[in-house]
Amino acid sequence: MRTTVAAAIPVIDVADMLAGSPGALDATARLLHDALTQVGFFVVTGHDVPQALVARTFADAERFHNQPMPRKLALKMNEHNNGYMALGRYAVWTSAVNRNDKPDLNEAFFIKRERRADDPLLRSGRRLVGPNRWPDEATLPGFRAQVLEYVDAMDDLARCLLPAVAVGLDLPSGFFDEAFIDSHYSFRLSHYPPVPAEANQFGIAPHTDANFMTFLAQTEVPGLQVRMPSGDWLDVPYVPGSFAVNAGDMLHRWSNGRFLSTPHRALPPVGRHRYAIPFFLGPRFDQLIECLPTCTGPGNPPRWPPLTYAEWLAYWYDANYDPKRQHDVAA
Repeated sequence: MRTTVAAAIPVIDVADMLAGSPGALDATARLLHDALTQVGFFVVTGHDVPQALVARTFADAERFHNQPMPRKLALKMNEHNNGYMALGRYAVWTSAVNRNDKPDLNEAFFIKRERRADDPLLRSGRRLVGPNRWPDEATLPGFRAQVLEYVDAMDDLARCLLPAVAVGLDLPSGFFDEAFIDSHYSFRLSHYPPVPAEANQFGIAPHTDANFMTFLAQTEVPGLQVRMPSGDWLDVPYVPGSFAVNAGDMLHRWSNGRFLSTPHRALPPVGRHRYAIPFFLGPRFDQLIECLPTCTGPGNPPRWPPLTYAEWLAYWYDANYDPKRQHDVAA
């Protein structure tokens, strides 16, 4: 296992940990702890996600967004926030990082965990666990199967890093295992066209992520920036074949603020199109999020009351995403 620092954002090779090499879990956990307490971001190399699968998923993002607008609008975002979101119809309005008053300059297609017809959560009719929306197979051959193969691979990778997160928080390595059975994730295929931005307008405006951890396959087209503790905005270094990883608000809250949920943004690309395929990992839908026992003590009481992940998502989606904003989008 090796680590380097590229422009203050750690690059962590997890190959030894994934291979079960002696001492690798503890060593990786220390690096992850340092990254998430000092920066909130790191870059993962040495993973086992095939690069061909990553490249194919980027191609699927481009293939989806290159469709005629009527085909995309036929898949408009539903009440579960799955489906197509048109350009300029969203921003993180609740951001504490910036006064976001203009919509983001990206369009996106969202899915969550694909659930069987007899799945209890799907059958419950509750919001945010409902069915995905998919293009017809004849329209985009192989798209559904390929996207599901990618999210399965990302869910596997993310869960392989959970022991390092636990050990980094002075917990047993298997502490998070049960919480991430039937993990509630969201996957986004985004397109950032090279369009001019108004003042205080971005590809994605400054924000923190709402979930537990985010995994973003890197691309040579720049755009992603992280706000460092100094307040400066720093480009995330491009490392071929890697994932940029950051903690989200749920890990920040669970760890009583110990792990940072770091602000980041994406600038509109210049002269060429940018595609992004972020995978947002969350625990199971009804997981209770309460201060971890190793993150509180005398003089350090819990900063937030317990709540379930479902309660948090309902608040966050209601405040930031409104599917009704998609209803009047014209072809």
